[in-house]
Amino acid sequence: MRKVTVISRTGCHLCEIAIDKIKLVKDQLQFELEIKLINDLPELEQEYGEQVPVIMIDNKIHDYWRVDIERFTKAIKS
Repeated sequence: MRKVTVISRTGCHLCEIAIDKIKLVKDQLQFELEIKLINDLPELEQEYGEQVPVIMIDNKIHDYWRVDIERFTKAIKS
């Protein structure tokens, strides 16, 4: 099963939108979803700062800021 990690920040509007889009296809595409808040992880804050949300598939960066659901779906299925 694929693993999707979203690196997010509390109060981040783009993060909320990205997570909502990903959740809409989660059951259909069957992947594990993990959300990490950089507020709690200084090493991620330093690495990603203002690039949130960062969407990772199997620990590899897939996208920043917005989710193109068609591109995301293709990546999960590949």
